[in-house]
Amino acid sequence: MFFIGCIRNIKETNEMKIVIHTMYFLPEFGSAPILMNELAVYLVKKGHEVEVVTTIPRPPNHKKYRWCLFKKEHMNGYAVKRYRTNFTVHPIGRLIAWTIYTWATLLNLFRVKKEDVLFLRLPPLQLGVTGVAARVLKKARFILNVQDIHPDLSVESGILSNPFLIRLAQRFEKWIYRHSERILVISDGFKNNLVKKGVDRNKVGIIPNWVDTDFLKPMPKENALARRHALHHKFVVMYSGTISISSISTLENILESASILQKSSHILFVIVGEGMKKKELVDKAKSLNLKNVIFLPFQPYEDLPALLASSDILLVPLDKEKSLLSVPSKLYNFMAAGRPIMGLAHSDSEVKDLIETTECGVCISPEDIPHIAKTIEELHASSAALENMAHNARKHAVENYAMDLVLDNLEKYILSEKKGE
Repeated sequence: MFFIGCIRNIKETNEMKIVIHTMYFLPEFGSAPILMNELAVYLVKKGHEVEVVTTIPRPPNHKKYRWCLFKKEHMNGYAVKRYRTNFTVHPIGRLIAWTIYTWATLLNLFRVKKEDVLFLRLPPLQLGVTGVAARVLKKARFILNVQDIHPDLSVESGILSNPFLIRLAQRFEKWIYRHSERILVISDGFKNNLVKKGVDRNKVGIIPNWVDTDFLKPMPKENALARRHALHHKFVVMYSGTISISSISTLENILESASILQKSSHILFVIVGEGMKKKELVDKAKSLNLKNVIFLPFQPYEDLPALLASSDILLVPLDKEKSLLSVPSKLYNFMAAGRPIMGLAHSDSEVKDLIETTECGVCISPEDIPHIAKTIEELHASSAALENMAHNARKHAVENYAMDLVLDNLEKYILSEKKGE
């Protein structure tokens, strides 16, 4: 009986309430909603109480919440609190939305207790204020989970250009990191970026994003979805993801490469997704009179394995400025699907290092349009090379980014925060 009592005490000690803060969540589509739902479900299965603090979904998923300023729901064993922000895609509007959301998370601190742990997914960087306030006002612990390096990304992409505002944002960033005890990043490059800014390397941990390798796995190229969109008899070069300001320049270069390959009727470029820059990209394709490019909307998530299997090459396009500041989750998804990767990224980027180290594809400068076209033709002519890349991609994903493996490490990291280790 004593032994059973000890086990019960250990279990009770490890169980805790974890408050996940994420700007975007299901039913929205994208990496953040999917990953944060998977994290919440995993933690619930481990016996923890989980609460997600997020926003009212953006169009077209907002109709259910049309008149709601706040909505509390329960799904998959955890609570979800939604606060309304604005829906605009304009950079200034997005900054306002980030600020509104941060104020909402500060309001939610009235419900936070000392023994709770806050998991804050950045951006927005302002969420760091919520973490600091939780520690000061509630004596609660928090973890900053940095997914994009801001304000660097805003500066490099031209969204933030005023010298005074840049200095102000950089000082704010330093203040956030200085007052944060635990910072969790997704790659070595992110850690190096923060350390160069003066952040103590001992408080920066590295845990990559993960992928459900049981769901996303190799499938036959000829499948129902491929036949539905007439992809099964083509050599398909595919991009699947958000069409945003951080990738539009490189996606336009892909269209220029497609123009060079117009006479290669067996090669088809497929762009799947939505986003604030989609119309601009579609207009670009029309202006080039491209017959070898098709656009598809986001497909249902359950069709994602079949969609990726319909491709022969999967594109990971990063504009030059973002190449050094981001490792997109789609890269791990594409690897899990067992398809060759073509990275379009800066020569010093982690994306290039990962692709070349694992030999799961090729990486090319996003500005070198002729080289992009030439490489696609060369890969089309080399089925053995493609097969080897596909094998390496799947193997590396399973061994390094499988969901249970990564989330087990992440739970241990969160538990260590509770214990103050």
